[in-house]
Amino acid sequence: MNSLILACTLVSIGIYGVLTRKELVAVLASIEVMLGGAQLLLAAYVAGTGAAAGSAQGITILVLSVGGAEAAVGLALLVALVRRGRTRTDQIEEVRG
Repeated sequence: MNSLILACTLVSIGIYGVLTRKELVAVLASIEVMLGGAQLLLAAYVAGTGAAAGSAQGITILVLSVGGAEAAVGLALLVALVRRGRTRTDQIEEVRG
């Protein structure tokens, strides 16, 4: 039960960070916190139900892959925006290659 509360708290902190932060790096960090909460929730579910560990590992690897892809795209976006001198979300109008 404690791990479920912690997972929900992490997801809530991540959502709060995404909605309130204006720096792009802080928004990306908040998304990573939400992904960590989702992974913890999955681990708590598997431990509580005794489901097959193989399927949980597969889903966890999928979540890690999504997190890695999000980080790569986010950093590429950040580099493109730093070249323009804009790193705040309220300054972003459009992004061209």
